[in-house]
Amino acid sequence: MKARDKIVTRHKLRPLLERAQKRGKQVVFTNGCFDLLHVGHLRSFEQARGHGDLLVVGVNRDRRVRELKGEGRPVIPEAQRAEMVAGFAAVDYVVLFDEDTPSALIRALRPDIICKGSEYRGQPTEELRTIQELGGRCVFLRQTPGIRTSRILERLA
Repeated sequence: MKARDKIVTRHKLRPLLERAQKRGKQVVFTNGCFDLLHVGHLRSFEQARGHGDLLVVGVNRDRRVRELKGEGRPVIPEAQRAEMVAGFAAVDYVVLFDEDTPSALIRALRPDIICKGSEYRGQPTEELRTIQELGGRCVFLRQTPGIRTSRILERLA
Protein backbone atom coordinates (compact mmCIF):
# COMPACT_ATOMS: atom_id res chain seq x y z
CA MET A 1 0.00 0.00 0.00
CA LYS A 2 1.28 3.44 -0.90
CA ALA A 3 1.44 6.10 1.79
CA ARG A 4 -1.03 8.26 -0.17
CA ASP A 5 -3.61 5.49 0.13
CA LYS A 6 -3.61 5.90 3.93
CA ILE A 7 -4.80 9.53 3.66
CA VAL A 8 -8.58 9.61 3.96
CA THR A 9 -11.39 12.02 4.77
CA ARG A 10 -13.12 11.82 8.12
CA HIS A 11 -16.32 10.75 6.35
CA LYS A 12 -14.65 7.75 4.67
CA LEU A 13 -12.63 6.92 7.77
CA ARG A 14 -15.46 6.62 10.32
CA PRO A 15 -17.06 3.49 8.78
CA LEU A 16 -13.64 1.81 8.54
CA LEU A 17 -12.95 2.50 12.20
CA GLU A 18 -16.43 1.45 13.24
CA ARG A 19 -16.02 -1.94 11.54
CA ALA A 20 -12.64 -2.43 13.23
CA GLN A 21 -14.09 -1.51 16.64
CA LYS A 22 -16.96 -3.97 16.15
CA ARG A 23 -14.27 -6.66 15.66
CA GLY A 24 -12.75 -5.67 19.02
CA LYS A 25 -9.94 -3.48 17.67
CA GLN A 26 -8.80 -0.46 19.70
CA VAL A 27 -8.48 2.78 17.72
CA VAL A 28 -5.85 5.29 18.83
CA PHE A 29 -5.78 8.92 17.69
CA THR A 30 -3.06 11.56 17.88
CA ASN A 31 -2.56 14.82 16.04
CA GLY A 32 -0.13 17.61 15.27
CA CYS A 33 1.51 19.84 12.69
CA PHE A 34 4.38 17.47 11.79
CA ASP A 35 6.10 20.21 9.81
CA LEU A 36 9.62 18.78 9.73
CA LEU A 37 9.53 15.13 10.69
CA HIS A 38 12.17 13.93 13.14
CA VAL A 39 12.90 10.98 15.41
CA GLY A 40 10.64 12.42 18.13
CA HIS A 41 7.67 12.09 15.80
CA LEU A 42 8.62 8.52 14.90
CA ARG A 43 8.91 7.54 18.56
CA SER A 44 5.58 9.20 19.40
CA PHE A 45 3.81 7.33 16.60
CA GLU A 46 5.33 4.04 17.74
CA GLN A 47 4.34 4.70 21.36
CA ALA A 48 0.80 5.68 20.36
CA ARG A 49 0.39 2.61 18.13
CA GLY A 50 1.50 0.47 21.06
CA HIS A 51 -1.68 1.44 22.91
CA GLY A 52 -4.06 -0.02 20.33
CA ASP A 53 -4.60 -1.83 17.07
CA LEU A 54 -5.01 1.08 14.64
CA LEU A 55 -3.35 4.49 14.74
CA VAL A 56 -5.08 7.48 13.16
CA VAL A 57 -3.06 10.70 12.90
CA GLY A 58 -4.75 14.07 12.44
CA VAL A 59 -2.54 16.54 10.56
CA ASN A 60 -3.22 20.26 10.87
CA ARG A 61 -3.89 22.05 7.59
CA ASP A 62 -1.52 24.84 6.51
CA ARG A 63 -3.79 27.67 7.72
CA ARG A 64 -3.82 26.32 11.25
CA VAL A 65 -0.07 25.65 11.30
CA ARG A 66 0.52 29.31 10.36
CA GLU A 67 -1.72 30.41 13.22
CA LEU A 68 0.01 28.10 15.70
CA LYS A 69 3.63 28.43 14.61
CA GLY A 70 3.82 31.85 12.96
CA GLU A 71 4.84 33.36 9.65
CA GLY A 72 7.03 31.16 7.48
CA ARG A 73 5.39 27.98 8.71
CA PRO A 74 4.62 25.42 7.66
CA VAL A 75 7.85 24.72 5.84
CA ILE A 76 6.29 21.68 4.15
CA PRO A 77 2.79 21.93 2.55
CA GLU A 78 -0.06 19.93 4.10
CA ALA A 79 -0.39 17.32 1.33
CA GLN A 80 3.31 16.46 1.61
CA ARG A 81 3.23 16.45 5.44
CA ALA A 82 0.23 14.09 5.38
CA GLU A 83 1.94 11.75 2.93
CA MET A 84 5.15 11.68 4.97
CA VAL A 85 3.24 10.89 8.18
CA ALA A 86 1.34 8.17 6.33
CA GLY A 87 4.68 6.63 5.32
CA PHE A 88 5.46 5.55 8.89
CA ALA A 89 4.77 1.87 9.52
CA ALA A 90 3.07 2.64 12.85
CA VAL A 91 0.47 4.87 11.17
CA ASP A 92 -2.65 3.26 9.71
CA TYR A 93 -4.58 6.35 8.57
CA VAL A 94 -4.00 10.08 8.20
CA VAL A 95 -6.71 12.71 8.09
CA LEU A 96 -6.20 16.44 7.50
CA PHE A 97 -8.20 18.83 9.67
CA ASP A 98 -8.67 22.59 9.76
CA GLU A 99 -10.40 23.26 13.08
CA ASP A 100 -8.64 25.06 15.92
CA THR A 101 -8.70 21.89 18.03
CA PRO A 102 -9.12 18.24 17.04
CA SER A 103 -12.28 17.87 19.16
CA ALA A 104 -14.73 17.85 16.21
CA LEU A 105 -12.54 15.28 14.46
CA ILE A 106 -12.40 13.15 17.62
CA ARG A 107 -16.20 13.32 17.86
CA ALA A 108 -16.53 12.27 14.20
CA LEU A 109 -14.02 9.40 14.41
CA ARG A 110 -14.83 8.20 17.96
CA PRO A 111 -11.44 6.64 18.79
CA ASP A 112 -11.04 4.59 21.96
CA ILE A 113 -7.85 6.37 23.01
CA ILE A 114 -6.23 9.71 22.25
CA CYS A 115 -2.53 10.30 22.78
CA LYS A 116 -1.05 13.64 23.78
CA GLY A 117 2.50 14.70 24.55
CA SER A 118 3.50 14.66 28.21
CA GLU A 119 3.64 18.48 28.21
CA TYR A 120 -0.19 18.42 28.28
CA ARG A 121 -0.40 16.32 31.45
CA GLY A 122 -2.53 18.11 34.04
CA GLN A 123 -3.94 20.59 31.50
CA PRO A 124 -7.70 20.42 30.94
CA THR A 125 -7.63 20.46 27.14
CA GLU A 126 -10.79 20.43 25.03
CA GLU A 127 -9.82 17.14 23.39
CA LEU A 128 -9.34 15.51 26.80
CA ARG A 129 -12.88 16.53 27.78
CA THR A 130 -14.16 15.29 24.41
CA ILE A 131 -12.63 11.81 24.66
CA GLN A 132 -13.88 11.45 28.24
CA GLU A 133 -17.42 12.43 27.12
CA LEU A 134 -17.21 9.70 24.47
CA GLY A 135 -16.17 7.12 27.08
CA GLY A 136 -12.57 6.87 25.88
CA ARG A 137 -9.32 7.72 27.58
CA CYS A 138 -6.19 9.78 27.10
CA VAL A 139 -2.63 8.48 27.26
CA PHE A 140 0.31 10.84 27.65
CA LEU A 141 3.37 9.98 25.58
CA ARG A 142 7.00 10.32 26.62
CA GLN A 143 8.82 12.95 24.63
CA THR A 144 12.29 12.65 23.16
CA PRO A 145 14.36 15.22 25.09
CA GLY A 146 15.88 18.06 23.08
CA ILE A 147 14.18 17.18 19.79
CA ARG A 148 11.86 19.90 18.53
CA THR A 149 11.06 21.18 15.03
CA SER A 150 11.54 24.76 16.21
CA ARG A 151 15.05 23.93 17.48
CA ILE A 152 15.94 22.31 14.16
CA LEU A 153 14.74 25.41 12.30
CA GLU A 154 16.73 27.68 14.65
CA ARG A 155 19.89 25.69 13.91
CA LEU A 156 19.24 25.92 10.16
CA ALA A 157 18.81 29.68 10.38
